[in-house]
Amino acid sequence: MVKRDRLRRAKGRSAPPTGPEHARYPGAAPGKPSLSWGRQARSLLSVHTVAGQVLLLQLVLVVVLVAVTVAGLVLQSRRQSIEGTRDEVLAAGEGFANAPGTAEALDGPDPTAVLQPRAEAARKRTGVDNIVVATTDGIRLTHRDPGRIGKRFVGPYRKALTGESFTHTVTDPLGLSVYAAVPVLRADGTVAGVVAPEITIDNVDQEAQEQLPLLFGTAAGVLVLAMGGSALVSRRLRRQTRGLGPIEMTRMYEHHDAVLHAVREGVLIVDDKGRLLLANDEARRLLDLPEDAERRAVGDLGLAPGTAELLASGEPTTDEVHLVGDRLLAVNVRSVDQGGGVSHSVATLRDTTELQALAGRAEMARERLQLLYDAGVRIGTTLDVARTAEELAEVTVPRFADFVTVELLDPVLRGEEPGEAGSEMRRTAVRGIRDDPPLYPEGELIRFAPTNPVAAVATSGRPVLEPDLAASRGWRAQDPERARRVLAYGIHSLLSVPLQARGVVLGVADFWRSEGEPFGESDLSFAEELTARAAVSIDNARRYTREHAMTVTLQRSLLPRELPELSAVDVAFRYLPARAGVGGDWFDVIPLPGARVALVVGDVVGHGLHAAATMGRLRTAVHNFSSLDLPPDELLSHLDELVARIDQERAVEGDGTAITGASCLYAVYDPVSGRATAARAGHPGPALVHPDGAVTFPDLPLAPPLGLGAGMPVETAEVDLPAGSRLALFTDGLVENGERDADTGLALLRDALARADLTPEETCREVLGALLPEHPGDDIALLVARTHTLAPDRVATWEVPDDPTAVAPVRAACAQRLADWGLADLAFTTELIVSELVTNAIRYGIPPIQLRLLRDRNSVICEVADGSSTSPHLRRAAITDEGGRGLYLIARFARRWGTRYTGRGKIIWTEQPLHDGADETGEESGESLLDQWGDAEL
Repeated sequence: MVKRDRLRRAKGRSAPPTGPEHARYPGAAPGKPSLSWGRQARSLLSVHTVAGQVLLLQLVLVVVLVAVTVAGLVLQSRRQSIEGTRDEVLAAGEGFANAPGTAEALDGPDPTAVLQPRAEAARKRTGVDNIVVATTDGIRLTHRDPGRIGKRFVGPYRKALTGESFTHTVTDPLGLSVYAAVPVLRADGTVAGVVAPEITIDNVDQEAQEQLPLLFGTAAGVLVLAMGGSALVSRRLRRQTRGLGPIEMTRMYEHHDAVLHAVREGVLIVDDKGRLLLANDEARRLLDLPEDAERRAVGDLGLAPGTAELLASGEPTTDEVHLVGDRLLAVNVRSVDQGGGVSHSVATLRDTTELQALAGRAEMARERLQLLYDAGVRIGTTLDVARTAEELAEVTVPRFADFVTVELLDPVLRGEEPGEAGSEMRRTAVRGIRDDPPLYPEGELIRFAPTNPVAAVATSGRPVLEPDLAASRGWRAQDPERARRVLAYGIHSLLSVPLQARGVVLGVADFWRSEGEPFGESDLSFAEELTARAAVSIDNARRYTREHAMTVTLQRSLLPRELPELSAVDVAFRYLPARAGVGGDWFDVIPLPGARVALVVGDVVGHGLHAAATMGRLRTAVHNFSSLDLPPDELLSHLDELVARIDQERAVEGDGTAITGASCLYAVYDPVSGRATAARAGHPGPALVHPDGAVTFPDLPLAPPLGLGAGMPVETAEVDLPAGSRLALFTDGLVENGERDADTGLALLRDALARADLTPEETCREVLGALLPEHPGDDIALLVARTHTLAPDRVATWEVPDDPTAVAPVRAACAQRLADWGLADLAFTTELIVSELVTNAIRYGIPPIQLRLLRDRNSVICEVADGSSTSPHLRRAAITDEGGRGLYLIARFARRWGTRYTGRGKIIWTEQPLHDGADETGEESGESLLDQWGDAEL
C-alpha cells in the first residue's frame, strides 16, 4: 500500500502544471503573466494555420512530445521513488523508536526477547525490508536474519547518538537500499539506542516498471485524442471564422489593432486580479502611463486612489467623471466573462474637459426650456388679467430672476384696447425671493420718466438691458431716493421686456437680479420668448374681461335694477352669476291691475352672451304678456311658442345653439283674496314659509320646459297665502350642484327658511349663507316675497242692476266711500270714471254687473265687471257720432286703464294715483274738461 501511495505521489509530481491561466492562454508558463490579447490572437492564427496546412507535422510533434513525456515520467518516477523511500523509512524508524516501551526494553535485562517480535511485526506492517535496533555501542539487538543478532552494526549510526535522525543510501547484499538512523530517547533526553529501518530500491523500481504499460497506453490515448482534437479544432476554427484563411485573419487582426490604437477613446483591459493587460495609445496619453504599465497592478501605476480603485474593482460604471491631472475623464467599466468562472473588465476613458463648458451651457438651455414649458402650463390658467401677470412673476422667480415686476396699461386691466403706448402704467404684480424689496408696490400707478428704461421699452416695444443699475443715469433719475435704496438692497441688474400681442404693447415685465451674475445678452432672447407667451395669455384674459363686462352689462340692463314698492308684497332678491360667467337666470316683479303682483323666476340653460340675450327676450315677452293680464297657464303657453320660434330662427340662421332647457315659474298674487295662482314649465316649485315658520313646498303641476311643450297644456294651481307668509322662488342652481343633489339642497333650504321673524332681505342672506357653494357652477336667482292682504275696509263692492237709473246711486256711493277714505279730492274724477264704465257695462255688457273700489298704497282702483267678453277700444269719435268720447275722459284722468278677461266675462279697470294735494285735479272743472273738444266735436 505504501508503494502504491508512493507511485501515486510520483505520478502527481510528474503531471504537467494546470490552472486557469494556462487553460486560457496556451503556452503560458506557470507563475508568469498571461499573454496580451494581441499575442493570443497571433497564437490562434498560428494554430489555425497549422491545423489547416501541416496537420501531419503536428502529429509528429505530438508523438515526440509523448515519447519525451514517457521518458521523463520514468526518470522522474525513479527519482521520486527514492525521495519517497527516504520519507517512508524515516517515518518507520521514528514510529518504532517513539513507540511505548522501546526505550525501557533497551534498558531491560533481555532487550532482544522484547524487541525482536516487535520489529518483525512492524516490518511486515510498514512494508520495509528490515528494522534493526542497536545499542549505543553498535550491537544489533534485532534483525530479520536472527543469525546477525549480537553482531556489530555497520554504518554511520553514531550520528544518531547525538539525537539527530538521518537517512543514507548504501549498496549491501540486498542491493541498493535506503537506511535511516533514528535515536531512541529516554525520558530524561539521553539516547538509549538506535533504530535503523531499511528499504531496497529494486522493489520500488519493479513496481514502477509494472506501471509502464499503463503509461504507454495512456500516451497512445493522448496521441489519438490530440489527433482528433486537432481535427475538431481546425473545423471549429474554420466554422467560427466563416472560412477565412490565415491571410484574411491576419488582415482583420491588423485592422482591429489599427483601430484600437487610433481611436480617440482610451481602452484598458484589467484582469480579475487588478493587473493591467492592455492599454491603447489614447489610454496611455490620458492616464500618463509608464512604458511597462502592462502586466502591472493598476494600483502601482501612480493613478489617483479613486480612479485606480474604480479600474481595479471591475464594478460596472457608466460615465463616472474623475479628475486625472488637469483632465476630466468619463470612465465606463464593463465586465467581460471569458468562461471558466474568470472575468476581465474593459474600461473606456473619454476626455470631457472640453465638453464641460458645453455641458454647462446645455444644462442652462435645458433649464430654460423647462422654464418655458412650465410657463406655458402655469401662465394663463385663469382668464383674469391681474392673475395672469402674477403667474408670470411667480414662474420666473427665482429660476430666472430674483425679483419680477409687471406693469400693465390701465385700459388693459379694464379689458379695453390699450390704444397708443404710454409711459403711465399700473404695477400689477410684484414677486421676489424676499418680501421687502424697495420697489414700487403692487397697485400703484407709475408715470415713468422718459429717461427710464421702462418708458423706452413701453414706447419702442424693444427690450432694454441694464447690466449695472448703478451706472444707469436714466433709471436713477426716475426716483433718486428710491434708486439709492434699491441699490443698497442689493439689486444690481435689470432686464425690461415689453408685453406685446398682435403688435400692441400691453405692458412691461421687469426682471431684477440681486444675486449671481448680471443679466447678459444671452438672456434677452429667452426673456422675449417668455414674455411673448405671457402676453398672449394676458391679451386673451383682456378680451375675456371685455366680453365678460359686455355680457354682465347686458344682463344687468336686462335684469330689474330695483323693484317697485307694492302694497301686496315686500320683496328682496339675489342674483349670483356662475364662476364661468353670467348666464340665463332671471327674475321679475310685475305690478298687475287690481293691486295684484306677478312674481316670475326663469332660467335659460347655458352661460355667456347668448344666454343673457335670450333671457332678456323672455323677460320682455313676459312683461308684454302680463300687460295683457293673461293667466299663468296661458302666459306660459305663449312663452313656450316664443322659445320654439327662437330655436327655429337660429336653426335657419345656421347657429346650432338652442335654448332647449329654458324654464319659468309664474305666480300671480291677489292681496284682496290672499291667494296666489301659479304655473311652472320645467322649473322648481316655490317654497312657502307660513307665518309660524313652517316651511312647505306647494305641489304645482309641472309642464315641460319652454320650447319643448309641443302644444301640451299648462296647468295652474291656487295656493292660499295668509298675511305675513313668505314665498321663495329660486332657480335650480341654488339647491343643486356637483356636490349635492336636489333633495339635499331642498332640505338645506327648508332649514334656512324655517324662521318666522325674518324679513325678505334677511331671508336672502340666510339662504345664501346656508346653500351658496364656494365656486357656483350655475347661476343663482332668488326672489323672496312677504305677502300682505288689503283690509276689508279698503275694499268696497257693489252689485249694479241692469238699469241705467242705477248709475246715479252707485256714483253717489263711490263718492261717499272716497270721503270715508279721506280722498274727497278724487271724488269728481272717480265719479266721472264710474259713471262712464257702469253706463257702458249696462248698455253693452251682460249681467251680472259688479263695481269694486280698492284703496291701494298709492292709488285708487276702480273695477267694473260684467259677463260680456267684448272690450271697448279707445278711438276718436267723429263729429256725427253720438258717443265714443267717454274713454278719452277715462284715459285723461286715470294713470292706467285696461281690460282683463275672466272665466265669466271681463273686467274694465282704472288706476288713479293718490296726491298729497288734489289741486291740480280739483281745479279742472267739467267746463275745463269739455273745453278739450270743439263745439263741432261735441
